[in-house]
Amino acid sequence: MPRLFGYDTPEEQAIALVADVCASPIRSIDTANMYGEGRSETRIAAGLKRAGAAADGMLIATKVDGKDGDYSGDRVFESIKESQARLGMEYLPLVYLHDPEYAPDAGFDRPGGAIEALIELKNRGVIGHLGIAGGHVPTMERLIDTGAFEVLLTHSRASLVDGSANDLIDRVKAEGMGVANAAVYGGGLLAARTAPPLYSNFKPARPEILAAASALFDLADVFGIKLADAAVQHSLRDPRIDTTVVGISKPERIPLLLAGLAVRIPDEFWERAAELMPDESVWVDAHAE
Repeated sequence: MPRLFGYDTPEEQAIALVADVCASPIRSIDTANMYGEGRSETRIAAGLKRAGAAADGMLIATKVDGKDGDYSGDRVFESIKESQARLGMEYLPLVYLHDPEYAPDAGFDRPGGAIEALIELKNRGVIGHLGIAGGHVPTMERLIDTGAFEVLLTHSRASLVDGSANDLIDRVKAEGMGVANAAVYGGGLLAARTAPPLYSNFKPARPEILAAASALFDLADVFGIKLADAAVQHSLRDPRIDTTVVGISKPERIPLLLAGLAVRIPDEFWERAAELMPDESVWVDAHAE
């Protein structure tokens, strides 16, 4: 997302990153048809090939996207074919319906719509499991009501500064669904102290969110830990969450990420961090998007 974060990821760096991930204890990679206009899937395929046997058992999850707001069944079939070709995979073990909040009137569950197409592809054996990935909680709830999905991927809504998805996660776990939690850095806000502009949920952060993030950085300093490590562990220590998705763009970040998982964070930090959670009135889903 160079327009948001101010840098791009060179192709060779991305391929090397994927190969190094395969050689690590990390066993899943999350992507989407639309990421980098397809370049993400192509680079992942190249990285898997370079990794060789180290890529065995790696779960690749991708997402179908409504190009120009088109979430018709025809677009789903087209998106899947594109992903199969780029990834070099006939069988896609986990496929999400991606960002439905950006086309709320697309008729996902109508005859000939996206959900019908995804179910058909699953019945054909092209897709292993169906998920739904997005942010806006009311939209996610409405589509989960269809009963079509097995996995929820929520982003930016289960972090140290935003708990919008808490009730939704409780619901889907009670229904036996899996949960993936993405953007645990809140769109980069909790990764490192940086100069403005600062983002939360990939949008300019509200003053209350910025204040909470600043206080969390100060708290992490008190305990001699990195807030980025705490942001990831906050997700991993939640028994409701099955998979935590962390965005990285450089191979050297992998050992730093893994080392951060081994850092012991005292209970007192978590207790004090919870007290710094902004009021739910400023969480992203408290307002129209």
